[in-house]
Amino acid sequence: SDGWSARNLVSDGNELEVEGTISIQPKANPVNGFDDYFLQLTPKNNFRNPWFIEYWEAYFKCKWPNSQATPFNQFYKRNCNGNERMSYENGYEPEKQLQFVSDAVLAFGYAFKAMHKELCNGERGLCNQMLPIDGTLLLKYLKKVHFVGLSGDRFQFTKNGDGPVRYNLIHFKQIEPGVFQWINVGTYEGERLNLDLNKVQFHYSSDEIPVSVCSLPCNKGQAKKYIEGENCCWHCFDCTKYQILIGETRCSDCPNGFLPDEEKLNCIQIPEEYVKADSLIAIFAIGFSSIGILFTLYVIYVFLRYIDTPVVRASGRELSFVLLIGLIMCFSLTFILLLKPSDIVCGIQQLSIGISFALIYSAILTQSNRIYRIFTSGKKTAKRPNFISPKSQLIICFTLVLIQLIFLLLWFAFSPPKAINLYLKREDNQLICSSNVTDSYFIAFIYPILLIIICTVYAILTRKIPEAFNESKHIGFTMYTTCIIWLAFVPIYFTTKTNITLNLTTMSIAINFSATVTLICLFTPKIYIILLHPERNVRQSLMPFTKYGSLRKQCSSVPTNSTFKTELVVQSNGKRTIV
Repeated sequence: SDGWSARNLVSDGNELEVEGTISIQPKANPVNGFDDYFLQLTPKNNFRNPWFIEYWEAYFKCKWPNSQATPFNQFYKRNCNGNERMSYENGYEPEKQLQFVSDAVLAFGYAFKAMHKELCNGERGLCNQMLPIDGTLLLKYLKKVHFVGLSGDRFQFTKNGDGPVRYNLIHFKQIEPGVFQWINVGTYEGERLNLDLNKVQFHYSSDEIPVSVCSLPCNKGQAKKYIEGENCCWHCFDCTKYQILIGETRCSDCPNGFLPDEEKLNCIQIPEEYVKADSLIAIFAIGFSSIGILFTLYVIYVFLRYIDTPVVRASGRELSFVLLIGLIMCFSLTFILLLKPSDIVCGIQQLSIGISFALIYSAILTQSNRIYRIFTSGKKTAKRPNFISPKSQLIICFTLVLIQLIFLLLWFAFSPPKAINLYLKREDNQLICSSNVTDSYFIAFIYPILLIIICTVYAILTRKIPEAFNESKHIGFTMYTTCIIWLAFVPIYFTTKTNITLNLTTMSIAINFSATVTLICLFTPKIYIILLHPERNVRQSLMPFTKYGSLRKQCSSVPTNSTFKTELVVQSNGKRTIV
């Protein structure tokens, strides 16, 4: 509003912000004689103005006797006596807009005069034609008035009914450091603009003219919201952290796995995160697996070199090699788990996990079952148990593995393995196998876990057989330790689901530990005898007597198709069984 121009209320305390402002102010000249008249007024001679006493109290900060209480005079402790005088010296400032008040009063006066002259034919006072006053008719006369006001300016309404268009152009400038003042720099009158640019200074320390626009261009990543009805004026608002600018007026969210570029114009894919072999924990798992593979290959080498020795023959050569192949597969799983996920890699992971464990525990189960049947049948009959030959044992073992393979293929048919992107957080883009999210990895463990449980049961049932079959004790210790490892692994696996690297590496380490336990418990005693105590690698050392009965191993060196036939004679409770 032009009524706020040049008021101290606008600039006080905001000088630096208001500096350089150019504003307009209705042009008004002083009303001749008004200040002389007003300065002579006191509460003693100005009774007709009911607000004059309140003005007097505020001017002199005193309370007039018996005056009405106001929110201001209640704090004044000094009484007014009426002898005070207003003057320019004690703070009187003329009201600059009085010309408009006097012109308004005179305009109505001249309008009434013209109306009375035309309707009343010189009759004094209001004639009947003016009773009551017709506002519409009065407006007709009001629009026609023209006169010279008390300020000396001519007054006349425009054709639209407005007063004369007269404005002063005022400028708020810093005339010296820290001193600000409103100054007149021009006028606008009769559709003519007069502006003295030499007086205009927008900043005290600079002569630069600021750019005058309704709205500045929006910053990077900001959209425009146009002001209603305006094409050149807008507000700028920020797109969110995950939005890009579409055109000039709309923000749009980037899809999952994408973030805005620096310009907030395009969505850029977040680099895919997956388990990488260069992480510290992955390096540990790879090192552990590599040592396991090397040690397993060494065991295979020793077994092949001493394949016809009693220790190797007594351990069940065929199943031992199946077991060792399964161990190599388990140790190799680390390298497969650390590959970049793809549909094929995910399928290989799920298949190899299930098959490798099935090979290991199918071989152990077949061996445990053979030992159990030999010694339980020896207590009942001298007849040789069925399906204990190497060929039968391999058929049983691979049948058990085939069950796992069929189970996995059915699983793949109903839920094909695939690589997916996981977005745990908005900034995440993790490339993982879907089985990590759905926990369907454990489907591959269901059958091996069942085999582990059965093997553990057999280990308990055969724990008291003659010491010549220490194999059962080694199997038992292997199963007990394996159960402990997997009981510890399951809660760790589920609590690390949000950290895919830690989750998969934990699985890899658990698999390596299981394979290591099996390798150490089942094969280290045999390697120990073969390499360090070859004197015990003879038939007689495998035939001690115990309180449970006697076990004799009788070997007849009768060549049959260039192979050796080994007879195991079990004598228990007076019964003799040939194996």
